[in-house]
Amino acid sequence: MKSNKQFTEVEFGQQKVSVPKGGYYDRFRMNPDLDEVAQDPAAGNIDFFRKIPKKRVESRVGPVWAPNFYYRSSNVQVLMLAPLKLLKKKLPAPLEPLHALPGYGLVALTFFHYSVCDNDPYNEVSVAIVVRKPGAHGPHALELANSIRQRHFYAHVLALPVDTEIARVRGVYGYQLPKWLTEIHVEINAKQVNASLTDTTGKPDLSLSTVTPPLKQVKSESRMSQATMLHQVDGKWHQTHVQSNPLSFTQKLLPRQVKLVRHGGPLSQLLDELGASRILRLDVVEDAQVVLNLPQPL
Repeated sequence: MKSNKQFTEVEFGQQKVSVPKGGYYDRFRMNPDLDEVAQDPAAGNIDFFRKIPKKRVESRVGPVWAPNFYYRSSNVQVLMLAPLKLLKKKLPAPLEPLHALPGYGLVALTFFHYSVCDNDPYNEVSVAIVVRKPGAHGPHALELANSIRQRHFYAHVLALPVDTEIARVRGVYGYQLPKWLTEIHVEINAKQVNASLTDTTGKPDLSLSTVTPPLKQVKSESRMSQATMLHQVDGKWHQTHVQSNPLSFTQKLLPRQVKLVRHGGPLSQLLDELGASRILRLDVVEDAQVVLNLPQPL
């Protein structure tokens, strides 16, 4: 975050957090006036969000406004093969990794950049195992094919570092997700992608770079996708739905030009422990609108 910004202190649950003065969180406290947001040229067309009413709901930190809106976001994801025996070691019962090839499941590494959102700009990195849908039976191959066709995957997130304190506090206390604060850099444009993060001491952890494959521009809501995080909140299983409305994106199977360097930090070590190796697919989303819902009991 830029040091020339002014900050103000706000309360979230029992926590006191500094947020940018005059920013979205300071002005709206998660309940934005969409007419006012529409005046912000950085937010783009926000008609999509007008169809999703926010509600004041009870959460583990008291009443909050939900869902959370990300008016402008971008991300880069590499989907990697990993041995099932190593994935099973990292998954709490009863979760089961979704089989992709005999003996192998899938690990997703994703770098996110949220440029305009209800809790101010931030970056985030996720390491997640793709898992079976709760209660699913039958062949894994069929379930995987359905997930691809419906653009809806289930995942268990193992690490989710962020680079602002409000994002960390909301994630840890509101969702009980494995978030911590570190330095993250994400740059995505039509030519190239550069993303990296450090460990908590400032040493390099992971870096990813690639040439951006040709981007497709699509109409709003024509390529909707969904991810469902399965995680425990206060010892009980919950699911958290994330809806994405991509506007500019690209996808490449078996990409050759991705340079992923593990420098030895916590995320590098985690990928090593998972045995995450061959990159099956590269997804670059240059522009998307995202809705993050509150966890619901399973």
